[in-house]
Amino acid sequence: MRWQGQKLGETDSAALPGLEDRSSVLRTVTTPEFAGMTFHEVLSRSALNKVPGSSRMPFGWTINPYRGCSHACVYCFARGTHEYLDLDGGADFDSQIVVKVNVVEMLEKELRRGSWQHELVALGTNTDPYQRAEGRYRLMPGIIEALAASGTPMSILTKGTLIRRDIPLLVRAAEHVHVDIQMSIAMYDDDLQKAIEPGAPTTQARLDTVKALTDAGFRVTVFLMPIMPHLTDSIDALDTALARIRAAGAARVIYGALHLRPGVKPWFFQWLGEYRPDLLSSYRGLYPGVSAEAPKAYRQWLAKRVRPLIRMHGLDGRHEDDYPVRGTRPGFAPSASTAASAPAQPMLF
Repeated sequence: MRWQGQKLGETDSAALPGLEDRSSVLRTVTTPEFAGMTFHEVLSRSALNKVPGSSRMPFGWTINPYRGCSHACVYCFARGTHEYLDLDGGADFDSQIVVKVNVVEMLEKELRRGSWQHELVALGTNTDPYQRAEGRYRLMPGIIEALAASGTPMSILTKGTLIRRDIPLLVRAAEHVHVDIQMSIAMYDDDLQKAIEPGAPTTQARLDTVKALTDAGFRVTVFLMPIMPHLTDSIDALDTALARIRAAGAARVIYGALHLRPGVKPWFFQWLGEYRPDLLSSYRGLYPGVSAEAPKAYRQWLAKRVRPLIRMHGLDGRHEDDYPVRGTRPGFAPSASTAASAPAQPMLF
């Protein structure tokens, strides 16, 4: 990998795209506490990323303190973004983690600009801000404090139970700004969860985190995504999932079928061929060629199956296709839900 051995202040024409100037790379780190992982500490040129105006997302800005993700979810839509760094979307995405070590400093500078309109900022839209690396680098406390101090509302989507560390900080932030919190919990079969999300916290650990956030006063949304054809879309599986979500105290569910973007599809099909080869032909039929979404007919079938169960369990629910339009702000006391799933795109350093 071409980042190894870089020295500050040098220029390398063979370096990764956008990193020809080595002054942006501080060091490459391996440590016994994170066996099998490599951290690439970089200096980011900005913290706030503008979401394209054509996006259907209900937020205009994101912050991504990390690139790559140790949760190693096989289906992760962000895998393709690692290819912008000349890395692969498989093992490299899981183990080669880029850390924007100056993200808090850059954020504070950008929030002081007179042009800043205090729009909602979403975290967790590309890779998880509470992945394992956060235990080492502790970037989120500074990000939360900077946003709250500037009067900027925030939305956090995570699979990481490390968010519990920051509950007191989030409670204080929610006294001044809107704080939306969503927990992504898609798998409720332990064997399947370990196989498809090998680096993520267990389902029960995440449900316990929902309970802790709820007890702290937040109205937590659970992302029941992706729902996977033939694996997690049976009535029994959905009923079990929703019952456990409700028992954890969640107020709302956003659900949707599996997406397989081009940068994800080969890795997912490789996994499926090992885990459930009997389903390969079915999945190739559902996601042919470059198709990323399940067919509309399947999504409609899924909605008809899920909606009655959501009502039965006393949850507020929304299909991912029913996101609010840009510029709307959900109600919050102190936390409501915002769809936090952004299109795959290069992230600026």
